Amino acid sequence: MTVSTQVLLARRPEGEPGDDTYEFVEHELPALGEDQLLLRVVYLSLDPYMRGRMSDAPSYADPVEVGDVMVGGTVCVVEESRNPAWAAGDLVLSYSGWQTHAISDGRGLRRLDPRLAPVSTALGVMGMPGFTAYAGLLEIGRPQPGETVVVAAATGPVGSAVGQIAKIKGARAVGIAGGPEKRQALLDEFGFDVALDHRSPTFAADLEAAVPDGIDVYFENVGGPVSREAFKRMNLYGRVPVCGLVANYNATSPAQGTDHLPPFMSLILTKSLTIRGFIQGEFTQSHGRPFVRDMSSWVTDGSVRYREDVVEGLHAAPAAFRGLLTGRNFGKLLVRVSEDPTS
Repeated sequence: MTVSTQVLLARRPEGEPGDDTYEFVEHELPALGEDQLLLRVVYLSLDPYMRGRMSDAPSYADPVEVGDVMVGGTVCVVEESRNPAWAAGDLVLSYSGWQTHAISDGRGLRRLDPRLAPVSTALGVMGMPGFTAYAGLLEIGRPQPGETVVVAAATGPVGSAVGQIAKIKGARAVGIAGGPEKRQALLDEFGFDVALDHRSPTFAADLEAAVPDGIDVYFENVGGPVSREAFKRMNLYGRVPVCGLVANYNATSPAQGTDHLPPFMSLILTKSLTIRGFIQGEFTQSHGRPFVRDMSSWVTDGSVRYREDVVEGLHAAPAAFRGLLTGRNFGKLLVRVSEDPTS
């Protein structure tokens, strides 16, 4: 009998998810049935969308029910199999969530080959975050040579890929991140043309100086004050792919104060802006294969670099997730739940 340590949603959080949001339990898994396989979770991906799944407010995906295992993408190793398509030792991409072991019927699994790329990248640059950057930028942003692309949360797995893909397409990449270390990494590690610190007291003036010809594409990851400054500098026919609004995810009530909607709508009209929210899954059919082809090539030849922020042990997931929502991570945030057989 295999015992799985599971992290359940114990209550729906108000504001920042505290430790009482979760419950750790030990769950005995049943013996495998026909066509089933036992998965051991090696890496768990932590992503901002999980905060929305903790809420029961209407959204694009069903909420996690109180008492259920928290959702999440995972890289797993097959420990035991009664499914002829899978063998013990196979490495797979799955959606097993916040737990150490899971039983699968094999549906929805993707086989991983560690000879092609580190298996952890299936949760990052070669997975959902990388695809989000690729599809959102190329389908909605459509950067042209010589244009200026600005992206917030630029050292994260989505933002860093956005800037590097923009460069590949001949655009000028301006990245916004928090703190001098991240700002320097944008220049030295990810090859952005300009890097700005949104925590700087001179951020507004710094952004104005960084985009003397305005902004053609603003890839929206954050919302809040960064967005307000970026929108002031949008060019005619500018494009804004709206990927996320992480600055608002822990909000417990609507923002108070001046109603900014009328001037914002006026800006959209007078600048002929295209603003489109998107969920990466809507582009899977049209962009899935080109993404695998292009991103694997770019990662191999060094055109796209990535960084991973790995914390150890499932017990570390709640605190790491809180840090993710406030920008404390540096790169794609992963939890190493158990030993990586490829390292």
